[in-house]
Amino acid sequence: MRKQTDSGQGVRERRVFYIPGYDPFPPRRYRELYRTEGAAQAAISGYSLRQRPLKDTGPYGWRVEAAMEDTDTRTEIRILEWADIVRDSMQAGVAATYGLLARTAWTYVSTGAIFRLFRLRAAPGIAAMYPVVMLLGQLALSLAAAAGVGWALAFVLPGWAAYLLGLGVVPPILRGFRRLDGRFFVYYLLLDFSFTARHRGRNPPELEARLAEFTRHIADALADPAVDEVLVVGHSSGVHLGVSVLADAIRQGAAGRERAALSFLSLGHAVPMQSYLPEATRLRADLHYLSQRPELFWLDVTAPGDGCTYALCDPVSCSGAAPETGKRWPLVISAAFRQTLTPETFAKYRRRYFRLHFQYLCAFDQPGDYDYFRITAGPQTLAARFAGRKPSVNLIEDSYNGFTTRDPETPVPAA
Repeated sequence: MRKQTDSGQGVRERRVFYIPGYDPFPPRRYRELYRTEGAAQAAISGYSLRQRPLKDTGPYGWRVEAAMEDTDTRTEIRILEWADIVRDSMQAGVAATYGLLARTAWTYVSTGAIFRLFRLRAAPGIAAMYPVVMLLGQLALSLAAAAGVGWALAFVLPGWAAYLLGLGVVPPILRGFRRLDGRFFVYYLLLDFSFTARHRGRNPPELEARLAEFTRHIADALADPAVDEVLVVGHSSGVHLGVSVLADAIRQGAAGRERAALSFLSLGHAVPMQSYLPEATRLRADLHYLSQRPELFWLDVTAPGDGCTYALCDPVSCSGAAPETGKRWPLVISAAFRQTLTPETFAKYRRRYFRLHFQYLCAFDQPGDYDYFRITAGPQTLAARFAGRKPSVNLIEDSYNGFTTRDPETPVPAA
């Protein structure tokens, strides 16, 4: 019989399932990030991490052997990949992208969601407006160039013909801007927002099918008698996917007594970008359900220095999905970049918004109680590590969501 899981249980064997955000890159990117940043944090904090690949038929992953806090711990980290779905959604050409821009903007404006999101937190709203402004600016510059070419050609051709020919420079200029998107992330951000808005907050069928696969992997790990903790980590858009996957796993009876401790670490969430849309009924139901469950411990970590997240916004309460009574989760804390990074490091990354958005997965110069590598590879469960921890004093629980209905087909039993 498995030993009873409680907040004091140590961990010798752990399974970590990492759910990325809207990211087209292969999972080995996360292995290398863990290797380099883990080595940096180990050197700063004085513990040992050893990493080696996993070669089996499961999801892509690696094994970590750690010696910290006078204990040896073994961890398998698996990437629950949906990059292929992301890549398929990024195939639109330049002209089609402007069509996506119009549809996405219309969805957020016509539903009133964008205005409510600005009331909740301005920084992510500005991030949402960034691709709109930049793409319209790129179009304006290309049209100005076309007008200039037309004006020059008008000396030798009839006016209308000259300006029509001038329009021929617009497509190559716009394609040139897109080739530079690795520096500006304009198309990337638009495609991310359009993926969320395409079904007005519902997950597309191919993503729902993938979430069912994720649920099975987590359920199998929870049933393994050798495992002490199953830790699900969701980052950015991966947070709301993690919410639904864990809600499904618990509904199916995969977690509970005589099984491994179940933990959820949500990092840099942007949950309101989806939960504030009218058809996000499944997500709101899952938030409502998961926030009450005793089978898991849920820690949410954001930082005001990260402009791509709803910093210190409780993803349940701010979505209007909190139950009237019985809410347990999440415990919301700050990664406090200004305190946990040196002034030199923070200044280095301050304008590199995407790098700061990934800081949760990286080494900290002066780590506080949040240390990604202690959490994922150390000898304590998430519940034990944060036992007695109070939420951030700057916690935001206000909701401006105009859509709070939940999926009537999704069971939401009382805790």
